Amino acid sequence: MRQPLLKSLVAGLLACCTLTGTAQAAEPGITDTTITLGMSSPFSGPNGAYGKEMKEGALAYFNQLNNAGGINGKKIELIALDDGYETEKAVANTQKLINEHKVFALMAFYGSSPTTESMKVFSEAKVPLIGTISGSNALRNPVNRYMFHLRASYADETESIVDHLVGLGVTQIAVFYQNDGFGKSGLDGVTAALAKHKLKPVAAASVERNSLQVEGAVSQIAKANAQAVIMVTLYKPTAEFVRQMRKAGQMPQFSTLSPIGADLLVAELGAKEAHGIGISQVMPYPWNDTLPVAREYQKALQTSTKQTNYSYYGIEGYLTAKLMAEAIKRTGKELTREKLVSALESGPFDLGGFKINYTPTSHNGSRFVDLTVLSRQGKVLH
Repeated sequence: MRQPLLKSLVAGLLACCTLTGTAQAAEPGITDTTITLGMSSPFSGPNGAYGKEMKEGALAYFNQLNNAGGINGKKIELIALDDGYETEKAVANTQKLINEHKVFALMAFYGSSPTTESMKVFSEAKVPLIGTISGSNALRNPVNRYMFHLRASYADETESIVDHLVGLGVTQIAVFYQNDGFGKSGLDGVTAALAKHKLKPVAAASVERNSLQVEGAVSQIAKANAQAVIMVTLYKPTAEFVRQMRKAGQMPQFSTLSPIGADLLVAELGAKEAHGIGISQVMPYPWNDTLPVAREYQKALQTSTKQTNYSYYGIEGYLTAKLMAEAIKRTGKELTREKLVSALESGPFDLGGFKINYTPTSHNGSRFVDLTVLSRQGKVLH
């Protein structure tokens, strides 16, 4: 009797150890039925519309994916926290997502300064972040093993704008920028691009983040009588700056970068006032009826929200979610964060006509830049 009893006890102990080992080995955010992801972006405050559009696009993709069975039977859950485009809140959200919500990975963080500070948290925890709404060089060099960018850099955007303007014979170019990591990175990009043409900005003036106090910048730039002004700012201060410049009798060519959000600028400024403003874009034209991923996004958004309010931020959220899903699929059934990093670095991803490619020495997924202009009706022409 003792021998069978001993065997039974040993077998039970082994089974218990096996189960305990499995539980310990399981990666945070992974269960038999779910994969939990985290996002920190502004959903309130002056820039809340940006985060909302991104979240809508991401959820449109995940809803579509989950309705089709998820990934290997696992549904995607997205926990999205509001940081109001404030650095301290973004850092706190990152800690909360990792330590309290135990997310598997992060996605769609917004802003150069918030992401730069949050990087210290997720890098130390070795939690990958896919999709940064920032073109800052400080987030790209040196390469951070746990951060992957979908969008082109501000250097790519500003070089395209400057080359276009100089090609048209415009040489008196001023810069209006936001006084933070985003704005300064854009200013550096414009300055470097102009230097290639042996030129310098004729004036450079700033506005504080989350502020509309642009009077000083208007006065400074108006004195320079610039032919063009490149604005490295978000939609509310941009709209206020353009209004006040025109009231001051200044009519330069206004150009701005992709973070502006074309639809939001038009809504803030009005189609008539926004007419003629140039915008560099780093995502596919969301109203495209020929690009596969644009059609996918449109259909998914209609199904998810019952609306057709397509936007550049919306398609960026959709693409970020799709890239996350495709990378998770490449890792196989045994999901780990390190395998996710390796999968991302394993070669190109074709997301439906928009291609992303990472290597261990470069996490800049794309250099795509499209120059667009706003029509009299407030539509984006490209």
